[in-house]
Amino acid sequence: MNASLKKHILIVEDEAAISRFLQLELEHENYDCSVCADGREALGLALERNFDLIILDVMLPSLNGIEVLRRLRQTKQTPVIILTARDQVVDKVTGLDIGADDYMTKPFAIEELLARIRLHTKRAQSGAGALTCGKLSVNTDARVAAYDGHPIDLTKKEFDLLEYLMNNRNIVVNREKLLDAVWGFDFYGSTNVVDVYVRYLRSKIDDVYGVTVIETVRGAGYVIR
Repeated sequence: MNASLKKHILIVEDEAAISRFLQLELEHENYDCSVCADGREALGLALERNFDLIILDVMLPSLNGIEVLRRLRQTKQTPVIILTARDQVVDKVTGLDIGADDYMTKPFAIEELLARIRLHTKRAQSGAGALTCGKLSVNTDARVAAYDGHPIDLTKKEFDLLEYLMNNRNIVVNREKLLDAVWGFDFYGSTNVVDVYVRYLRSKIDDVYGVTVIETVRGAGYVIR
């Protein structure tokens, strides 16, 4: 593959064996890799360079992965997959809420990680343009949403969910499909996370502007018409 066409991935992992394993596997799949074991150094690299994706461990020296992600999201939307040894839902939700695209719990299968990397790099490449539905607009390049010209302050996952429903307007989408499309893979636990995020969106759009943007189709899912 032409070097200029290779995806460039930043691996942020302080366990040397895991870091080296990831680097070898990704380079075998024709990715360019940069490797870092320190949170502050990782943040500097992520802000200075344009990576196609970042694999980010949570437990890091000097600055933990959650804080690295929080600061990164203030200026950049580089796709991020969090690696964590923690399996509590609250840790995963925290990462997703502040802007992670996906997460994996250690130990993990490299084949699954590779599949998620392909998914998120492809999504980042293809998500371009502007979507409108009535007074609601979504700019997928700038990753901003507005209603009647008024900006809507959304978290990353709220934006992803709204964008997906806008891309499929007039189509009723069930919870399982929304989980797969927006979170990447089935969310461990319950599809109720979709209902929670729909409520978040409604509180920021429907409740504020007195409209019904996202309709519930009983027993079937959600739709924007």
